Amino acid sequence: MTTLLQVDNLTKKYVNNNVVDAVSFELEEHTATALIGPNGAGKTTTLSMLAGLVSATSGALQFQGDAKQDIRSIIGFLPQYPKFFPWLSALEFTEMAARLSGVETKQATMDAKKTLEFVGLGDAVNKKTGTFSGGMKQRLGLAQAIVHKPKLLLLDEPVSALDPVGRRQVMDLLKELQQKTTILYSTHILNDAEEMTDQLLFLRQGKLVEHGSLDEVRTRYAEPRIVIEFEGEQELRRFTEVTKWQMTSKGLIVSIDIRSEKVEMSSVLSVLSVGKFLVRKVEWQTASLEDIFMKVAVV
Repeated sequence: MTTLLQVDNLTKKYVNNNVVDAVSFELEEHTATALIGPNGAGKTTTLSMLAGLVSATSGALQFQGDAKQDIRSIIGFLPQYPKFFPWLSALEFTEMAARLSGVETKQATMDAKKTLEFVGLGDAVNKKTGTFSGGMKQRLGLAQAIVHKPKLLLLDEPVSALDPVGRRQVMDLLKELQQKTTILYSTHILNDAEEMTDQLLFLRQGKLVEHGSLDEVRTRYAEPRIVIEFEGEQELRRFTEVTKWQMTSKGLIVSIDIRSEKVEMSSVLSVLSVGKFLVRKVEWQTASLEDIFMKVAVV
């Protein structure tokens, strides 16, 4: 794969506080990367520096191709809370965004119409943006970010303000866009990161504390365990009395760490069968992205 963007020791300092502290990573073409971290971790500042809206204190960005190319022509940016001119129609606003990104006037009009149709606003091209709902504004924000066909799409919490239906629709749009461009998005909705990501970047207090593909990160923090849910307290108590495995329990559910106990599922099933234990379910689990997030990104 071809590297689209190389980020080296990107730093933003305000007074004595490093909001972003020597962050380095690469983005490959046509991939989706999730930037994950709690509030105040530096996600928005990182995206703003990449978009050229905030100057870095130090560090370097290297885009593929001509170093002199206008950043506005290769980057599309959707802020967390997009703002619009309420007196402009959706078409006028999107056309303006295209022209500001270097698209010629006639082409900008055609591209704006096609883009608004793509994001689901084909029936609202002539409506004033001041009349738009929150979901429509989010779609319009996405339209202005992609109308000029950027190589890199930067999205700051793109679905956080949407209801479940709107969130699903926008996520489907982003999956389709991934076939044409490279996406870097910040999110605190971990299900989204599990659903659409090639790479995870975990930020904590401005530092990049973990990164890799979802499978790589899960492998490093696997904590595989066997989880058993019993029918009643008597069954659970009887199980703990006849086994020597160290386990944790919550209500009628027990969890066995199979690495520390060196136990296999077949052994657990054998004990349950021989003892004729009444159980609701037995399953193998590993650390969820939420578990990993709490260990890596939260102090």
